[in-house]
Amino acid sequence: MTARIHRPTPSPTQSGPGPAKPWVLEFERETPRELDPLMGWTGSSDVKAQITLRFATKEEAIAYAERNFLVFRVEEPKPAAPARRILSYSDNFKTTRIGQWTH
Repeated sequence: MTARIHRPTPSPTQSGPGPAKPWVLEFERETPRELDPLMGWTGSSDVKAQITLRFATKEEAIAYAERNFLVFRVEEPKPAAPARRILSYSDNFKTTRIGQWTH
């Protein structure tokens, strides 16, 4: 069973970077989810897919996986986008503006 070590992305409803989230070790699914014909719920017999372990650092997560002989892969977080340059509306009418202002 393969484990995935990653840092989760922030919620899309949050504004700003916020505090750094811990590293997470999750197991990938071995069996697909099944649809219950009576109730319409989805379920699986794969119990390890429900396990989520949190670690303060990536090195701790890797050490745990190696200590327990787990096959794992590490997914590095994507770099943050550069901060936007904030302009005011009055900047459109500056005499030092490069390029002409058009309607």
